[in-house]
Amino acid sequence: MRGAFHIAVAGLVAVTLSACEAPMSSPRPAQRVAPAPKPAPKVVERSDRSKELSAYYAQVQRSLLSQGLMRTDGGGIDTPFSKRQLVNNFIQVGVFNEFTLVDGLYTNQRSEGRVQRWEKPVNISMQFGPAVPKDIRAKDQKTVADYAKRLSRVSGAKVGVTRGKGNFHVAVLTVDEIEAFGPELMKLIPGLDAGIAAQITSMPRPIYCAVYAFSDASTPDSFHSAVAIVRAEHPDLLRESCYHEEIAQGLGLSNDSPAARPSIFNDDDEFALLTRHDELLLQILYDDRLPLGTSPDEARPIIEVIAAELLGGES
Repeated sequence: MRGAFHIAVAGLVAVTLSACEAPMSSPRPAQRVAPAPKPAPKVVERSDRSKELSAYYAQVQRSLLSQGLMRTDGGGIDTPFSKRQLVNNFIQVGVFNEFTLVDGLYTNQRSEGRVQRWEKPVNISMQFGPAVPKDIRAKDQKTVADYAKRLSRVSGAKVGVTRGKGNFHVAVLTVDEIEAFGPELMKLIPGLDAGIAAQITSMPRPIYCAVYAFSDASTPDSFHSAVAIVRAEHPDLLRESCYHEEIAQGLGLSNDSPAARPSIFNDDDEFALLTRHDELLLQILYDDRLPLGTSPDEARPIIEVIAAELLGGES
């Protein structure tokens, strides 16, 4: 079970700081000083609570795999879908919301939404809590970099990974680090409501991971930043499945549907990784013919045309 939240942040006031000029000093002979080596990331011991969660999620993954779930094949002859199903699935996944804002907090209430996506390039930056081992950091950075290339190729949107300051932040944190993430989160998303920040940092155990996409109140259908939280306690496949779903949902496919198959946008956990069906959903979402802010009823005839082109002779 995962979560995707889209939030409009109120307009912010830009602040400019002026620096005073330093007093002039007597010139000194030029000196060449070797740069100090960058310290290696410090890895700290995980808490007993984090270790217990690792054992719990490892058992969750074993149970899912034993049931034939968490498939990584992208779908096959056993998972056919028609043009009508693709259109209906897009309406449910791409133009409805999984969560609804009630009294300043997001609740698990499905609601009608609008077409929302990124108009600017998506630059994914990854950060890891001190308790995440170096081998997992290196492996996951490559996983996300490869996935970003795939998303860019499939959707036509500019999606990439940066070592610098990105606008789509993926934080891999232990339970203790998530709970302490509030101050850093407020820095990443200036103007973020404190209640929403508290909600982000208090993920209950059934939530494997979550993503929050942000827009300005003046342009609520165009995202400018996002934050995905992934539990560091997950075993490899469960963690990778979180990257696949949360990043794709952060691009605008925000809902889940029990009818979507083969798809990661379905809480049945049948598929762990992005499927061919899901790639088509992304192509539809980022087709220029589908306007931002379009309602489900307005979007349907446009989606039918795009879906027919994508599937070609397929029924």
